[in-house]
Amino acid sequence: MELKDFLEHLNNGLSVTGGSEIHLFMHKVSQEALRITAELNNSYRTQEEVRSLMSELIGKPVDESFAMFPPFYTDCGKNISIGKNVFINSGCRFQDQGGITIGDGSLIGHNVVMATLNHDLSPDKRRDMHPAPIVIGKSVWIGANATILAGVSIGDGAVIAAGAVVTKDVQSNTVVGGVPARLIKKIEE
Repeated sequence: MELKDFLEHLNNGLSVTGGSEIHLFMHKVSQEALRITAELNNSYRTQEEVRSLMSELIGKPVDESFAMFPPFYTDCGKNISIGKNVFINSGCRFQDQGGITIGDGSLIGHNVVMATLNHDLSPDKRRDMHPAPIVIGKSVWIGANATILAGVSIGDGAVIAAGAVVTKDVQSNTVVGGVPARLIKKIEE
């Protein structure tokens, strides 16, 4: 299996059966991600070095305007797309097999979790996984310790309050918070 085939399978929303060829390939991709994140996280890195390692991790160049404070964790990396002027604060964990897209100008707070895989609810199929993308619009602010779940889209200009668990789409220019996240207010321009 090739990386292109793996990503195509996931991006088409097809399930990953535990122990299957694609599941084994997922483990291979994870090993590369673990190697790169260990290099990124275990020593001081300049922002130029951070951008270089993130480019290697996601398999495409990040913009010169991208900034991040390590540590950063992912078990895949190859299904992350990052826009311009994006900042990711320390301690974030991205499970990106289902795809994570971060729009221009977005800010990701400390310890944010983005999880794009769900396990099957049936106990005898619990090892099976179901991918769904997370799409973060432009100029989004995600507060510290928020969790964004699989299949969620966050509209441009939205704010996710610290500690929120986002289980459903978020409209543009709104503030959401809580567990599960609910509308707090609309942002007046």
